[in-house]
Amino acid sequence: MSFIDAEIRRLKSTDFRDLDLKEAGIWPVTLQAVLALIVLGALFWASHWFLAAPKAEDLERLRAQESQLLQQFESKAFKAANLPAMREQMVELESRMGQLLEMLPTDAEVPALLDDISETAINNQLAVEYIRLKPAENRNFYVEQPFDIKVRGDYHRIAAFISGVAGLSRIVTLHDFVLTPVANSDDLELSLLAKTYNYRQTPATSGGKQ
Repeated sequence: MSFIDAEIRRLKSTDFRDLDLKEAGIWPVTLQAVLALIVLGALFWASHWFLAAPKAEDLERLRAQESQLLQQFESKAFKAANLPAMREQMVELESRMGQLLEMLPTDAEVPALLDDISETAINNQLAVEYIRLKPAENRNFYVEQPFDIKVRGDYHRIAAFISGVAGLSRIVTLHDFVLTPVANSDDLELSLLAKTYNYRQTPATSGGKQ
């Protein structure tokens, strides 16, 4: 009789209700093999659940951190590679900023600026009706000083006056042009709103003109 036939006969003659784990050593070999597989499966599942699963979660978390760190590294590496050029640009911007600030009149220089505008009108043979200051307006980083201008003269001299004001050493912007003919005359009357600006230093900034 072969081993397989013997095992089959033992399995048929075994009363599974009477099986006792304490006597597993004398069970049929097939039942011992099944029991061993069940135990190994339980051990594998327990080791995976209690040991491998937490490690897998840690691995995914570390992979996500690795991706973020790589992105940060690439960003910082790019900035580091371009740092000399950025410093040169910063120096250039600071120089240009200084030049622009020099073009902004201080409060004490506004009357002199108005005199320059009046002189520009007179040099172009225009009649100055008025140059009238308006209340200053505070902005985030500067003070805006508007003033109304009204002059009278021919078209070409008015155009030369506007060009002359735009070319002054101090920054003056021109707005709201109104050009109307003067009755019984070939002259025109120009009304406009002009604005100059004064840099207003904040506690978070340093340098520049007040």
